[in-house]
Amino acid sequence: MEKEFKSGFVTIIGRTNVGKSTLINLLVGEKVAAIANKVQTTRTAIKGIVNRENSQIIFTDTPGIHKPKHKLNEAMVETSFTMIPESDIILFLIEATSKEIGKGDQIILDKIKESGRKAILIINKIDLVKRDKLLNLIDIYRKEYKFETVIPISAYQEKYKDIILDEIEKHLKPGPAYYDIEEYTDQTLRQLAEETIREKALKLLQDEVPHGIYIEVEKMSLRKNKQNEELYDIEATIYCLRDSHKGIIIGKNGEMLKKIGQSARLDMEHNFGTKINLKTWVKVKKDWLDNDSIVNKFKLK
Repeated sequence: MEKEFKSGFVTIIGRTNVGKSTLINLLVGEKVAAIANKVQTTRTAIKGIVNRENSQIIFTDTPGIHKPKHKLNEAMVETSFTMIPESDIILFLIEATSKEIGKGDQIILDKIKESGRKAILIINKIDLVKRDKLLNLIDIYRKEYKFETVIPISAYQEKYKDIILDEIEKHLKPGPAYYDIEEYTDQTLRQLAEETIREKALKLLQDEVPHGIYIEVEKMSLRKNKQNEELYDIEATIYCLRDSHKGIIIGKNGEMLKKIGQSARLDMEHNFGTKINLKTWVKVKKDWLDNDSIVNKFKLK
């Protein structure tokens, strides 16, 4: 007898820098979210789609929960909390190195309690702690909420992928495939290009610069080159907050900007399956973090 097809929406939520983007990329098997060892890497809700034999799971990677300092930060936190009651299942991601429920995790936990949604606790970075500390942390959280299960993982290891997906599938209800089975994200190629450029900037730039930047693809067009291969012409602007930041992003003789561009181009060629001709510029746009027209782009639509 053929199994009934299931589907559902799963939100990944947690504090900043706990590994949410790494986890969604692992589960989807494609890079749909920017990864960098910096806080606030994800700025908006990014969907990743997993198509299995008997199910379709739509994941949403949300911005990390943090104390807002600008309108952009407020929009990010609002997006994360809005997704909780909209979810069929919540993946609550915490760090194994936690000794107790911290302030940020408690806020998230309270929102999950308020929603009453099914939730799976994912404890990341288990390679950094001993077994007794991990068991103690599991006990603390189990007393706070009736999680469907607790899964300790290291988000960089492939072996945890099917463990998590199998557990999620168990809790899904019968339903249709909401997206084409060939799709793995609802982001447009333009959005993926912007995410890729920003990821490379996050990895290569100094700490004080990355979260003061945003990327806007001004032009993206497909054509055939002389070898009759498909090629995307992409023109993108990196906006920053200060003239001093502009100098850092460009670098001596344009070397830093060249590194960002080359690294982003190689990633995009791999992900898009086409040649990329990427041109980047850097412009200063002061106080964009509090600019409503820009911040609205990051709000949940």
